Amino acid sequence: MWGVVSYKSNLDERRKFAFGVGNRLKCISRPRCIDSVLLLRGRNLIRRDKIWDPPVNVRSRHLSNVMNTKEAISFGTVQNNSPSEKPVSQTTSTSTTPSSSNSLLEPSEDSSLNNASSLFYGGERVAPPPETVDFSFRELWAFTGPGFLMSIAYLDPGNIESDLQSGIVAKYSLLWVLLGATLLGLAMQRLAVKIGVVTGLDLAEMCYKQYKTVPRLILWLMVEVAIIGSDMQEVIGTAIAIYLLSYKRIPLYVGVLITVLDTMSFLFLDKYKLRRLELFFGFLITTMAVSFGYQYIISDTPQLEVIEGMFIPWSNDYRPGTLLQAVGIIGAVIMPHNLYLHSALVKSRTINRNEVKEVKKANRYYFIEASVALAVSFVINVFVVSVFAHDLYGKTNQDVIDRCSNSSFSDDITSAFTANNVTADVNIYKAGLVLGCFYGGFSMYVWAIGILAAGQSSTMTGTYAGQFAMEGFLNLQWARWKRVLFTRTVAIMPAFYVAFFSRLEDLTKMNDFLNAVMALQLPFAAIPTVAFTSSVALMKTEFVNGPLEKIISIALSFTVIGINLYFIIANLEQVELTPLMILGVVVFGIFYISFNIYLIVHMMVNLGYKSLANNWLIKRFVFDDSNLFSNMAPADNAL
Repeated sequence: MWGVVSYKSNLDERRKFAFGVGNRLKCISRPRCIDSVLLLRGRNLIRRDKIWDPPVNVRSRHLSNVMNTKEAISFGTVQNNSPSEKPVSQTTSTSTTPSSSNSLLEPSEDSSLNNASSLFYGGERVAPPPETVDFSFRELWAFTGPGFLMSIAYLDPGNIESDLQSGIVAKYSLLWVLLGATLLGLAMQRLAVKIGVVTGLDLAEMCYKQYKTVPRLILWLMVEVAIIGSDMQEVIGTAIAIYLLSYKRIPLYVGVLITVLDTMSFLFLDKYKLRRLELFFGFLITTMAVSFGYQYIISDTPQLEVIEGMFIPWSNDYRPGTLLQAVGIIGAVIMPHNLYLHSALVKSRTINRNEVKEVKKANRYYFIEASVALAVSFVINVFVVSVFAHDLYGKTNQDVIDRCSNSSFSDDITSAFTANNVTADVNIYKAGLVLGCFYGGFSMYVWAIGILAAGQSSTMTGTYAGQFAMEGFLNLQWARWKRVLFTRTVAIMPAFYVAFFSRLEDLTKMNDFLNAVMALQLPFAAIPTVAFTSSVALMKTEFVNGPLEKIISIALSFTVIGINLYFIIANLEQVELTPLMILGVVVFGIFYISFNIYLIVHMMVNLGYKSLANNWLIKRFVFDDSNLFSNMAPADNAL
């Protein structure tokens, strides 16, 4: 007969030790031992081990605390502070608690879930307050944070540049595309949230458990490519902001190094409480809203035209290149690594996964928070589109040069723009110069501050995405500083190379290329997300996607994939391909389509096609049916 002894240590965490009734307590008195938790589920005894080195000077004190504790419990029950007994500001450690250990998916002993630092930002959780009502603003506030960190990916410098270019090309007529892409993104983020909340595993960890080794490693590499591409936009955008704020005294490559250093410094804010880090991100989003909102106000944009552009999908303002720009908006807004990020961020709240009501409540609050966060990001994007639609729609490079000929920015504008009658070619650097010319130097600095906030915040969340992806796919157990250093180095080196060897004039073309690269990676996040949330074995009947939800999610996924492939093909048509390049494109295309087919087949099995799952070829190379239910909790504890 087994039980669990729990005691509260003087270190900021709770330890649980298993012991046999009638036997001596073990583990505490040893210099190095196994910290075990044995949980009884019906007739099944589940054991989780974790190596722990108790400090010598507290070992005897801990033993004394255990022997004298009043928290010793009898067979079949576990007494612990319930999540409902803790205030909003209180955090819990990453030790295994009843609420986390009895999750729908029992983490295996080799899972990275047993690594405390891998669970979330700095290894702590926020406990929502106890509420008896169905909705409470106090409880909503406790769940607020992950959605706003996720929304930052919709505001990175790559998105800002895509926004201003869509305003220049199509005026306000593509705002409805931006709105639709944001809503589509919300639908996909909701599915990612369900994975983290219901199973207790993030998307990368789920891929580690569900895919065979070779496809899992390929999937990880594709996600890393997306993260690196996004990081290059973010880091270079931040460096451009520093370049503008220093009035071109700090070159781009130095700005990249500054961005790396301050990003790593800010990331360790989570060591001083998770909520403080989330408030810091909230401050950066507010900075962007104020900065770009200021530009919107001083530009005196016509409100009625803006509203029409949001809700009327036809216009007389369509020009050549509008369709390609619309596709570019979708590729820039919906980022594949953001699904991996959001599914991990939601694990930062304590949720009792034994209670269906609690899981449903968490899903609801996270959806409300994500909706508000993406609404804020949409408004900020509208500010940027509208300003440049009002100021530069229909303007050529020569028009910009002529208008700024008598301003203090005349020399900068002349060197940045080519004197021709081509539609104004503007990136985030040239946009700052234009705003400075049109509205004064103060406007340029306000713009640069907004870009700095966008780049800095998105670089930090990109680091988290890389960290979660690497931990989940590879099951890493590294120290936190090693993980941050490695993921930063992998992502930053290409950005530093581009910043050092490229000219500012080439950055716009690079942004289009990076958007195309990230568009290619979208299926590698969307398909697994739809597959896992459609699996009854993983999500249980209460949380699995319903028939209508499955149809909508699959249709949306394939629609976005098709749109992005069109975007890529359209960009390739503008490039003069050599025979060797054509061969490379063909080989990559075959590989890309084949791997997507592999993921789709895997998804079909998760959707419930048992005849497909029983095929010997599928069992051997795609999906071992014996693993389909291996991660489920025992039947008597199922939701």
